[in-house]
Amino acid sequence: MQYKFHHIGIPTTKSFVGEKYLKDYKLYHGGYEESEFGIEWMRYEKECDLPEIVKTIPHVAFEVDNIYEAIKNRKVIIAPNSPSEGNIVAFIEENGAPIEFIQTKIHV
Repeated sequence: MQYKFHHIGIPTTKSFVGEKYLKDYKLYHGGYEESEFGIEWMRYEKECDLPEIVKTIPHVAFEVDNIYEAIKNRKVIIAPNSPSEGNIVAFIEENGAPIEFIQTKIHV
């Protein structure tokens, strides 16, 4: 399994320029597309039901070829899902920290 750095997601309580809203997840995100270092800001609504660890601790995200292999035998805290067209994401907990895996190419 190879992991390619994608971004770091940092929780915030402040709105920011260019944030995008993900209605199904009740969160705002943005910034990594403009950041040469892949910094993404994440602002969660009170009604967001994602795990507290994801909403309060920064996460690092990696691109993987096969998300199901990446999460195999891991502590999955957010099951594979598709927040945007063409992407599948999942979160695991590793050593007390959230880790995001992103599969950008859907394998059939």
